[in-house]
Amino acid sequence: MTPSHLLLATLAAGSVALADTPARPAYVGLGDPHLNVVPRTEAEAARIAAATARATDFTSAQAYEERPAGAATVRVLPDANAFSQPSGNISFEDELEFKLGNGLFRKLWVSSPSSTLASDGLGPLFNARSCQRCHIKDGRGHPPENADDNAVSMFLRVSIMDPEGGAESAAVAEIADYIATLPDPTYGSQLQDFAVPGHASEYRLAVRYDEEIVRLADGTEVALRHPTYEAANLGYGPLHEGAMLSPRVAPQMIGLGLLEAIPAADLLANADPDDLDGNGISGRPNIVWSVQFDQPMLGRFGLKAGSPTIMEQSASAFAGDIGISTPLFPAGAGECTANQTLCQAAIHGDNDDRGTEIDAEGMDLVTFYSRNLGVPARRDVDDPEVLRGKEIFHSLGCTSCHTPSFVTHRLADQPEQSFQLIWPYTDLLLHDMGPGLADDRPEGRATGREWRTPPLWGIGLTRQVSGHTYFLHDGRARSLIEAILWHGGEAQAARDSVVNLPAEDRAALVRFLESL
Repeated sequence: MTPSHLLLATLAAGSVALADTPARPAYVGLGDPHLNVVPRTEAEAARIAAATARATDFTSAQAYEERPAGAATVRVLPDANAFSQPSGNISFEDELEFKLGNGLFRKLWVSSPSSTLASDGLGPLFNARSCQRCHIKDGRGHPPENADDNAVSMFLRVSIMDPEGGAESAAVAEIADYIATLPDPTYGSQLQDFAVPGHASEYRLAVRYDEEIVRLADGTEVALRHPTYEAANLGYGPLHEGAMLSPRVAPQMIGLGLLEAIPAADLLANADPDDLDGNGISGRPNIVWSVQFDQPMLGRFGLKAGSPTIMEQSASAFAGDIGISTPLFPAGAGECTANQTLCQAAIHGDNDDRGTEIDAEGMDLVTFYSRNLGVPARRDVDDPEVLRGKEIFHSLGCTSCHTPSFVTHRLADQPEQSFQLIWPYTDLLLHDMGPGLADDRPEGRATGREWRTPPLWGIGLTRQVSGHTYFLHDGRARSLIEAILWHGGEAQAARDSVVNLPAEDRAALVRFLESL
């Protein structure tokens, strides 16, 4: 058994200690420390296996398929608010907490000092003044659409390789195959294109596209956009010579609490890093160090699964995107580095009763809101064309990465997420997507060619909610077909099969995706 398979086998079995080696000490605790789990019984495990079995009959919808979030599913609103509803099974009392969290998610932060003491602390460097400005209507962001459009829902991550290979970090040493990186010494781990008065912004995001025409087997031509990104107008001197840049568009927010509640063992059971089954798919988990729990955890959130919990992902976004300090990341200067001395010396908003610019109570509310954004119901699940598209989706092997369904943990204190049959169409694992989508920037255990499988639920409502149909990590794809044609690496065979589909089958595949 290879070291990677030893890791996966021990995790999937519920034992989380690696075998001791001179280079990699044993560690314990990798599982679901963020959840208050009620263990499954053998009878429940058997029911779950039956409920999540892959479809074999495509003449009708599977049981409960129209409710992708189980009892937490919400009705489909006819407007842009379709992603902004609380879980369908939330209590009246908890809905108030959801609304308070929504208020903080939408809050416009202001710079310090300010008379609005509960809302000051913005920046000094930032990408947006509120969470909602990036996750517009809780949907996905978009790249700048022209030279005059800002990049408020998109930014560039930046890092450099750690020349010591993480040798100084005990946390990194405990994680097999971890690729150690460091923030850019001047610009940190992401570039901010806005700044409060008196400070220079870090850059302006410039995007240029070159088009490539792909001809499908039936003669249909599809234009793919090849993006080139530039960190223009750098405000603090040059980037490090080894700086690695990666574009990020804000993802949609629905169903996060349910993804967080999937048992780690169930996700790890789908991993096959050495492709032992020979199907060409070799999903790997991203294992990251949790600041919140001070231990290795399974990465679930972010485009490369670089964050283990909603709380940690949210706190990181407050620091990096808005420059707001939190109990997890208490630096008042947010993402400012030691080389940005004016930013470090600025007045920050953490000198009052809050302690940090958003306190623990506020973070709990934002986390609760993010955890309970409801997933809208499926549409047309029994439509013959949708069923044909579903059959094609399965037959092409798309479900090897886009795992249709899971059952969440039974939870003692999160009834909305407890023991729900869900249909997110993701395995939350890392997959090599080929050179076309590679950003050449590692993150945790993810290489520069690997991305986390994105959930597909809600994808058919993107235009309704967000006003566009830009997909993939940087919004380069302008349609679902373009997104499919960008698939490479482990997904190359499935992508090539789509190229060769008859037009009516290709239309059925898209119709199925739009029903999700």
